[in-house]
Amino acid sequence: MLIDAHCHLDDDALAPDLDAVIERAQDAGVRAIITAGADVASSRAAVALAERYEIIYAVVGIHPHHAETFDDDTFEAIGELAARRKVVGIGEIGLDFHYADGAPRELQEKIFRAQLDLAAELGKPVVIHDRDAHAAVMNILRRSVQLNAPTKPRGILHCFSGDLAMAREAIDLGYLISFAGSVTFKNAPRLRALAAELPLESVVVETDAPYLSPLRGKRNEPANVVRVAAKIAELKKIDTALVARTTTNNCKVIFGLSIRE
Repeated sequence: MLIDAHCHLDDDALAPDLDAVIERAQDAGVRAIITAGADVASSRAAVALAERYEIIYAVVGIHPHHAETFDDDTFEAIGELAARRKVVGIGEIGLDFHYADGAPRELQEKIFRAQLDLAAELGKPVVIHDRDAHAAVMNILRRSVQLNAPTKPRGILHCFSGDLAMAREAIDLGYLISFAGSVTFKNAPRLRALAAELPLESVVVETDAPYLSPLRGKRNEPANVVRVAAKIAELKKIDTALVARTTTNNCKVIFGLSIRE
């Protein structure tokens, strides 16, 4: 039994055979899939998919790439979507400083803080995007924890790319570390070392489908979360079943899921 803690099922790459994608995930032992929004339109699409498929749950939010679309109406729309029955968190939110022509950093940070505050107000966990913005992300998370203590658990750092010190601090603040297909890449020794080091009780697994496929040249999909779990088991020299059981329980707790074995 596994949970794909993060993917994008509304992506056009998965649309042509989505029913088959879901069926393959179930056949692989996946019992829940968390699909993430990136703006209001994709958040609505995520909610629609969650309401269509029993196995799917949604998180809704404004990705830093779409920070410039954020206004009072957008904030209200995300809050309304977050109240839907199968919406289990606020995401994908965070910071992305990778692109020189991306949204202004000050605006990204403002929108990130606003959505963290919304999540705390609603009692929802968050799903955090962090690309080349580690220090700024941690500064904002520290502030959020101070303002909203003692709420735990708080959420996940999706597709984690920071170092061990950052991971340990995030865990201390109440966040889980999520590993995606990139942990299987041969050119990611630092990430693999991190996966081997962190306590399994603080880890979840994801695909980020249709991105970051562990199968070179092939589209990613939720069934491949099995490959992520197997790689972590290999790195930690433990049984894959233990990784599956522990990360599934971590996901159930963080998102408040009640799913049958």
